[in-house]
Amino acid sequence: MRAISWIRTLALASGVLVAAAAWAQTGSSRPIRMIVPLPAGTATDLAARVLSQQMGSILGQTIVVDNKPGANGTIGVMEMVRSAPDGQTLLLGSQSPLATNVALVKNLAYDPRKDFSPINGFGLTMHVLMVKPGFPAKTMPEFIAYAKQRPGKVSVGSTTTSVQTQIATMNKLAGIDLLVVPYKGIPATITDVIGGTLDATIVDLANAQAQAKAGKLVPIAVTSLQRNPLVPDWPAISETLPGFDFPSWVGLVGPAGMPRELVDKLNAAVAQAVRHPDVSSRLGTIGMAPMLMSPDQFKTAIADETVKWVRLAREANIQPE
Repeated sequence: MRAISWIRTLALASGVLVAAAAWAQTGSSRPIRMIVPLPAGTATDLAARVLSQQMGSILGQTIVVDNKPGANGTIGVMEMVRSAPDGQTLLLGSQSPLATNVALVKNLAYDPRKDFSPINGFGLTMHVLMVKPGFPAKTMPEFIAYAKQRPGKVSVGSTTTSVQTQIATMNKLAGIDLLVVPYKGIPATITDVIGGTLDATIVDLANAQAQAKAGKLVPIAVTSLQRNPLVPDWPAISETLPGFDFPSWVGLVGPAGMPRELVDKLNAAVAQAVRHPDVSSRLGTIGMAPMLMSPDQFKTAIADETVKWVRLAREANIQPE
């Protein structure tokens, strides 16, 4: 953390001084870099691409989406954290890098409560537990019964720390022992479930709908407390395991120390973009509902989510790795 503080101090001495000038120009030739700490094709990546086009038009600047997956999102996060707080480098991420990693990543190199400038938490969605056609279990009760007969042998792909916690909570509530297999991104888990290397995976709603429509994967249940109106026939895990509730959210942050007027300008641009009918419609196709927040509300949400996930990890007996 000392290194981060030192870098931030230097950034404040230089980046902040030029921030006003950089943003005073409409249509600056210097593009904004929007880091996504996950591979292309994930819900977070799709949200970034939907948002960036409209947001860039509002700001009069080009926004380039830059995928930097790996290490539970920390690779992309650290690139953003080390950047000057001038609004030219931002990060669009899910709750895993923005909150959950505090509970699940050992010796985490950043603190989301201190090293970010929260801008806007704008999207709410969920995950779906899926298997391939021909898998012996087609419902959540059947999946649990199948896993109980094979402790430690039913493999589930995990792409983020939040998914890891979901699997651990499932193990605890159902009295099963699923085998967690880490992956860098959801597309790879889908490929391996289809190919038979994995038994199951937990994916975002957009990928789940696409795979189910193509007949390549079968949805078992959704991770939100209640069924999603977009897929009303898909049961919630909570219908079998009461209290299981794992919604997923995404938000936009910048490096710590960004001028408040710059944060407010970006927040307003996100809100305006998300309210645009085309953007809200396209977010809906990936199973994401608007959840607009002010910078202060988002800061509080990140802090609250961090506390929540620390508690969930402790209750699930998950040790940071």
